[in-house]
Amino acid sequence: MAGHLSKNKDLDLYVYNRNDEISDKWVKEYDGSKFILNNSSNIKFNGLITCLKDDDSIVNMLVNKKLLSYLKKNSFIIDHSTTSLELIDKIASNQNVIVNNISFFDAPVSGGQSGAENGSLSVMFGGPTKQISTIKKIMSSYSSASIRIGPSGHGQLTKMVNQLCIAGLLQGLSEGMALGIKRQLNMNNVFDAISKGAAQSWQMDNRFKTMVKGQFDFGFAVDLMIKDLKIAIRESENASLDLNITKAVLKKYEILSDQDDGRLDTSSLLKILNT
Repeated sequence: MAGHLSKNKDLDLYVYNRNDEISDKWVKEYDGSKFILNNSSNIKFNGLITCLKDDDSIVNMLVNKKLLSYLKKNSFIIDHSTTSLELIDKIASNQNVIVNNISFFDAPVSGGQSGAENGSLSVMFGGPTKQISTIKKIMSSYSSASIRIGPSGHGQLTKMVNQLCIAGLLQGLSEGMALGIKRQLNMNNVFDAISKGAAQSWQMDNRFKTMVKGQFDFGFAVDLMIKDLKIAIRESENASLDLNITKAVLKKYEILSDQDDGRLDTSSLLKILNT
């Protein structure tokens, strides 16, 4: 994502990764500078883009390691992480954010690793109405669509909807494929027969053939999906919804993680049915 952003010559881009080696490698390949935390006190930014694993990682970087202190007044934060709604409240209530009138946009993404590499991610974001044209122009460097859903929190709520839909879809896809494999169908022919009909989906188009081959090292990891589904289930329970299918799929992902398959991508659900 930062690589695509580096092609925008209107930006003075700095990158930071908690692993110095990754930052060093990036600046050798792309046009931009390495940001050195706690050694760049004179630098002030108009905006900050974050993409981290979970709530704790974001709080640690923005608050504990004081990345917020490097932002100018009336600046913005675009957070592409998938987080809880509580995280948004925690950042929005931070005194640094309030005093400096910093606009926070919860902007999770969909499209996986391939979407990031190809610059074709879909961004769903929530936040204030100000600076939208600015942030949409920035996000267009690595996305094919960026849609404001509503006020703060609506980006993360939409990502919860996205993950719930994917979980159920992958379970159905895995079950259908498991039957075809068990009955020794020609799965290439099966794909050609059903991928243009009502069963068609992004997951089928992009994962069917790799799933048949037992290849599960693409895109979004099982452990991250576990985290996302737990967030979505908790929010659904707050809305008095009982998501039986999602809870069942979560248990299967937890089985995969327990057997050290947490780094495999989410299509690895098929492994459980084929054992």
